[in-house]
Formats: sequence, structure tokens, C-alpha cells
Amino acid sequence: MMHAPVSPARRRFLRNSATGGALLIGMSAGGALAAVGTAAQGDFTPNAFIRIARDGSVTLTSKQPEIGQGIKTSLPMVIAEELDVDWKSVRIVQGDLNPTAYDGQGAGGSTSTPNNYENFRRLGAAARAMLVQAAAQGWNVAPGECTTAGGAVLHAASKRRIGYGALVERAARLPVPDAAGVKLKDPADFKLLGTRIGGVDNGAIVVGKPLFGIDVQVPGMLHAAYAKCPVFGGKPLKANLDAVRALPGVKDAFIIEGSANLNGLRPGVAIVATSTWAAIRARRALEVEWDEGIGASHSWAGFTAQAQAAAKQAGASVMREDGDVGRALAGAAKTVEAAYSYPFISHASMEPQNCTAWFKPDGALELWAPTQNPGAGQALVTSTFGIPKERITLHIIRSGGGFGRRLSSDFIVEAVAIAQRVKAPVKLTWTREDDLQHDHFRPGGFHFLRAGVDAQGKAVAWHNHFVTFANRVERDGQSVLQPGSGGNLSGDEFPGRWLANCKLEQTALECRVPMGPWRAPGSCVFSWVFHSFIDELAHAAGRDPLAFRLELLGDKDVMPGTGERGQPYAVARMRAVLQTAAEKAGWGKKTFPRGQGQGIAFHFSHRGYVAQVAEVTVSKDGKVKVDRVVVATDIGPQIVNLSGAENQVEGSVIDGMSTLMFPALNIENGRIVQSNFHDYPLLRIGDAPGRIEMHFVKSDHPVTGLGEPALPPLAPAVCNAIFAATGKRVRELPLSKTDLSWS
Repeated sequence: MMHAPVSPARRRFLRNSATGGALLIGMSAGGALAAVGTAAQGDFTPNAFIRIARDGSVTLTSKQPEIGQGIKTSLPMVIAEELDVDWKSVRIVQGDLNPTAYDGQGAGGSTSTPNNYENFRRLGAAARAMLVQAAAQGWNVAPGECTTAGGAVLHAASKRRIGYGALVERAARLPVPDAAGVKLKDPADFKLLGTRIGGVDNGAIVVGKPLFGIDVQVPGMLHAAYAKCPVFGGKPLKANLDAVRALPGVKDAFIIEGSANLNGLRPGVAIVATSTWAAIRARRALEVEWDEGIGASHSWAGFTAQAQAAAKQAGASVMREDGDVGRALAGAAKTVEAAYSYPFISHASMEPQNCTAWFKPDGALELWAPTQNPGAGQALVTSTFGIPKERITLHIIRSGGGFGRRLSSDFIVEAVAIAQRVKAPVKLTWTREDDLQHDHFRPGGFHFLRAGVDAQGKAVAWHNHFVTFANRVERDGQSVLQPGSGGNLSGDEFPGRWLANCKLEQTALECRVPMGPWRAPGSCVFSWVFHSFIDELAHAAGRDPLAFRLELLGDKDVMPGTGERGQPYAVARMRAVLQTAAEKAGWGKKTFPRGQGQGIAFHFSHRGYVAQVAEVTVSKDGKVKVDRVVVATDIGPQIVNLSGAENQVEGSVIDGMSTLMFPALNIENGRIVQSNFHDYPLLRIGDAPGRIEMHFVKSDHPVTGLGEPALPPLAPAVCNAIFAATGKRVRELPLSKTDLSWS
């Protein structure tokens, strides 16, 4: 079996995969692995991720944050496969933040699997090779005569078998093999990868064992609540602190100055008490005089008016301009014009933000945080408080949902600021209202589109003026507008590279609303806009929507990226998933009565290629029921955990459906109007799709993640099906804002 050369990223990763006091694996400048330590406590610990005890038990460390995406199970499976151990003998532990040992530890953008898959295979394979060599030496045979299975080395010729546990002492004394020469398994021989494995925490979750940040308990711990100005960017001027301090259970109450950084430590009032309930109850008695600042003038109605005015002008920046769009539109046989809009929304993860912080007597800081980005959290603490990174210990705690929210670290620095004033560990817990009204929101947006088709029904021109939102930030000594995460239109977005006449413009509206990445940033809304409008073009041209899309994609295998950060687009992969979804859904083979319909969409997101077909029923009074969703996805040649992959696809479809149908945040006088799930509803079981079918199309490309790619096509597929059922086009989110009744 041929092996790819070890890349610089792999060298760095394997070099850093070292544990103190055990047999350590390092990486020389030439790329060869080298042993740089000795075994500790009698265990075989060839790297920071693997420990094999004398009884044969195997402990694997998971370095990425677990936020419900299953990475705590799937990445250790990769090591276990190459190590060739029985999964039932494996114990998984969560690693703390340790950049030296683990390299990158963030969980976002569906990067955990592609960034670690090959490296983790080599970690497992290197350890297996050492165990084989140890057994071969003991038997006085050639290592090539030995095989492994179920945590043991076998010698077929002599019918001998020895468990890994019996080999740990000898293996720990061996030199670590050259990474480039480590023999990886043929995927055809995989026993574990590609099977269905339940989450390692499932049992604990079912019985309610403490796992999450909100469950953290530290001896002597106090509890805190933190009140921020309801207007973003506001700050407290004074508060009834003496009255609050006199309340039962309250230890202290004080103002924190904070900063103007909307994604950092915002100003507020902290209350520290003997219990979470005492802190929250005292907060209800808190009276604060706020300086609301310029954000108090913001409203969604005002933003909408600004967007409408901006649409009549040229865009502030041009993201792409090919050909002559004006001339092509003037010469088109048919033109279509439409405006699409979507609101700010919250992440609304089930576990509100929380963090436990403890300043030790020697000034060291210990943190327990359910974070997606522990390295960034540590860095923000350092930059905010001047605490050296080496003085900060950060325990990565399982998160009760993330969806991008916990890539931000504001809740961490809030906990640290409070702990600075308290001589004890302090757990800060946000309320649901805090979580909803002080989120780092998915940006709202407005798209003003025009396009044309020729007499043969072929798309000939595309123009989009995107009005987005931006915060003013300081960069290199200058004040600049920075669009919210996912609120910046790439010039490579489909169909940008495919049409000879294409113009993409963007105008940013300045606001004081904090924004952050929301699941499949950008793609989650761009897919709905672009593939709904493509459907409008197909119907205007009198074309079958599938055939129209296939013609747009064309017959190239790859569409090169443009610009400095352009990304190649594997057209052949997208054609394959689009045709697979259509075939499995029976596209064009069914006749639907009025009120029922089928819609199709696809999108390339976070390295994954996904197409979906939705079938819907719309009652005469406009109630939508999604009867069936067929998903085809290409995320490479290997599904790591089939159960996890299925859960990710199903979860993406349901999350996409929920976001399509219900949530919307209104802003009035600089405040978020909604406060809890009574006025910010999410999908309930009765509104979930009746059936979700998944088809994984394997391809000879690097393995990718699945947390993001399967979400974006859902909304346009459903909305296109609604049009097919009713003749009504959905151009505003959420779905509840459009009257879909028909007669």
C-alpha cells in the first residue's frame, strides 16, 4: 500500500504529540519520529493520545471539544482502528487545553475530522508497529510474520498470541518508527471505521450524570450572575449595589468596567452568591442606570429601510464582475428580479453559556469551560487581563450544543473578571434570557437579485447586491467596518464562476449588534437565497429545475478558485450528489396533486458536497408539512462513524427545518425583543420531516467533516417544493412571515 509523504502540518502535529514522563514521540526536522522519553508507571504511552496498561486496557485522549457532534467518539475510533484494539476495551478521556501536546483544539467549521484523520491514523499505526516489534523480539521472529487483532499480536506459523498488555514494558523501550514509513491499514481491512458506534457519553447522558459545564462543582465554589446593558454597547453608570448586597445569600455585587469590544468583556454588573438561584433572585432586584450609547437608535425596521435605500445605489464594494451584466440583461429573452431577506437569529443552544474560574493563591488561573475554541478563550483571557498563557489551565468541558456560539469567549472573560474580585472559585451561569438577548448573532441580510435567460432557457446573466451588517473595529490603528461572520459574500459563490456575465456587490450597514459564526456560516443563508432564485430562473425559462441546475454546473470536473483565497470547486462531485439525490427521490417520476410538491437544491459548504430533495404538503390554510427529505452527500472515501454521520445529517436537516420555519429576532430601540422560547420557538416533533433518507456517495478525496455541509440545502429544497405545491415563492425568513394559503 502506498503512503503519502508526511506534510509539514503532520510533522508539527506528531512532533507535538508528546506526553511528559512517558515514552514520547517527537519529530525531527527531517520528518523522522524519534523516542525522547521512557515509559512511566509501567504503562505504554507512545504519544499524548494513547496509554495501554499492563492489563491490556486502552485509554485514548480526545483533544477536540465535544459539542454534540460526536467527535469525542469518532476521532478516537481512528486511532483504535489503526492500533487494532477491541473498542470495548477502550476508555476515552477528554484532554485539557495543551497546544504543545495536542496542536489545534478548536471545534468549528467541520474541521476536526479533516485536520486530524490522517495524523490520528499514523499515531495508532506507529504504536501498533512498536507492539508488533516487541512481540517479534520476544518470539525471535521477523515482525513481518506477525499480525494484530483485538488488542493482541499473532504469529500464525507458531499459533502464538500475546495481548498488548503483556508487551507494554518491552514496547516502551523501543525506538519510535519513522512516520513516513509507518504502514497504514488498507481501508478494505477496517473493522471499526464505517460501523455504527454509540457516543461514549451516551450512557451518562441518559441517566443524567454531570458532564456539562453547567454541572461543574468545585469545593468552596460560589455562583455568579452578570447583568449587561440591554442595548449593545451600553454600560452601567450606577446601580443599587448596597441593597443587592443585603439580600439573602449574596456575597458581593459590583460593576465591571469592561470594554467597547462587543465580542469581549462587555461592561456590566456582577452579583456573587452562595447559589445560582440566590444570584438570579438578587439580580431581579437589581436597579441599574445605563448609558445606552448609540446602539439605542437601532431597529430592524430602520435596518430594512436602510437596505432598501442602499439597493437603489451601487454597492460599496464589488466582490466579482465578469462580462457586461447590464447588456446581457437587456438582451435576455426573460429577466427575473427578486428581493430576499432574513433576520438576525440566535444560536439558542440548550445549555446557556457558563464558565467556572478560580484564581489560586499563587496567581495561577484555572478554568472549566464548555468552549468550542479553548485556545482563543485562553488568548482572550491573556489579552484582556495580562495573565500569561502558561499560568492558565483550561479544562475543556462537554458543551450542551454550540453551533458556533461557543467559538466566542465572552462568557469566559466575564467569569475571569468576576473571579478576580472573589477569593474562591466562581461559576458564572447565564440565564436563557441572557443567552438569547446577548448572543453573538447570525447576521441578518438583504439580497437584491436580477438575472436573465436566453431564448433557449439558458442562464446568461446574474446580478446580486447584498446588503449585510458590520461592526466598527480597530485594525492596524485604523477604524474599519468588519462584516459579521458569514456576512461577507465571496466572489466564488455559485453561480459566480459559471456565468460569463456576473456581478456581485456588497454594502455593509454599520451596527452595534454583536455577531458570530452560526452553523455553516454564510452557507446557511446564501444557499437559500441562491438556490431559491435559481429555481425562479428555471421556472421562468420553462425548464426542469434539475436539468437547469445540471446545465449551470456544466461538464467540467473542477472549477478553479479565483482570487487570493479562492477555493477549487469539484463540479463532478456535485453533479454526482445532485444526480444521486434526484434518482433516490424519484425526481420527475411522480405526479403531485395541487398542494403537494417536490423541490431540489445543492450547496458546497465546508469541503462537503450535498444535494437534497424535499417533498412537502401545504394545506389550503397554508400549513406546511415536510413529508420526506432525501440527502446525498460526498464527504470523501471514508465514513468514520456511520451512526455519527447519520446523526449529523438528520440533525442538520432538522436544524435547517427549524431555522427555516420559526426563529426571528426583532430589534427595537437597540434591544432584542424576544426573551425566551415562548416568543422564540424552535422546531417541535410534530413539525419535523416525516422521513429523512441519507445516501453517502464515496469519492477518492480527503475525508471531510459533516457538522455543517448537510444544513444549507434544506431551506431552498423545501421552499422550492412549496412553490411547486402552491405557486407561492418564499423570499423572506422565517417561513411564518409568508402567507402560503391557496385555493
